[in-house]
Amino acid sequence: MSFRFGTVGSPLSTPKKPGGSVGAVLRLAELELSALELGWVRSVRVSEETCAAIQSAAAENDVALSVHAPYYINLNADAEEWPKSRQRLMDAAHFGNLAGATDIIFHPGSYFGQPAAEVLPLVIERLAGCLDDLRAAGNPVILRPETMGKSAMLGSLDDTLAMGKALPGVEPCLDFAHLHARPGDGSMNSVEEWRGSLEAYAQALGSESLKNLHIHLSGIEYTPKGEKEHLPIRESDFNLAALLSVLLEFECGGRIVCESPVLEEDALVIRQKWQEASGEGQA
Repeated sequence: MSFRFGTVGSPLSTPKKPGGSVGAVLRLAELELSALELGWVRSVRVSEETCAAIQSAAAENDVALSVHAPYYINLNADAEEWPKSRQRLMDAAHFGNLAGATDIIFHPGSYFGQPAAEVLPLVIERLAGCLDDLRAAGNPVILRPETMGKSAMLGSLDDTLAMGKALPGVEPCLDFAHLHARPGDGSMNSVEEWRGSLEAYAQALGSESLKNLHIHLSGIEYTPKGEKEHLPIRESDFNLAALLSVLLEFECGGRIVCESPVLEEDALVIRQKWQEASGEGQA
């Protein structure tokens, strides 16, 4: 199929043995899902031995891996805090690569009340430094700033596209639930609006980039200030059919990973809806 489907973090039905990320890979393979975003969201505490076991399990079961880096990363941090944020991102990239992950997803940070145009030059400079060090170490991972669900947060679609356009090796993680929640008014939920988003993506990064998207999907609750919490898709006003129709129209591919409260249940729903819309993967 054009997309791999999976979960952000271990499926809820992962057995205790073997458990952990290896158990998550095995459980996803049993469910016929083929993507896992390792949820290293508090800290990166993993040994090289564990990374080797994760990489082996994923390769044997054809599960594509990415990493969600710790939440406490801020590309716009002050000079005192930035080294700590940078280390968290670099640790996720280093150990993620050892575990077989190809993409490192992270929250870009906060504007701190500044206009995006004033923040982005520093953000891009700092990301460039990270990439230089990763490539010097032979690390090929893609860094993916996530589109964020609150307007006060660095991480609009335009922000992430600006980072990607400036830096080969940086591409957005498209959290469509966040993009829906960010305006806080129920917009960003129609065929026309999603079409505009993908047109902007293709214009910034090239139409071929649409073949390698990394997408987060879930339902979402929001207020006028944006995201409140993730929901099961069936409990949300998120228009999944509209989004899938536009992804199909633009001949998109890559990974769609679910982070709703019912992880693998909704991942299977999304995969089924995609198969029905596209005709892919059906007997």
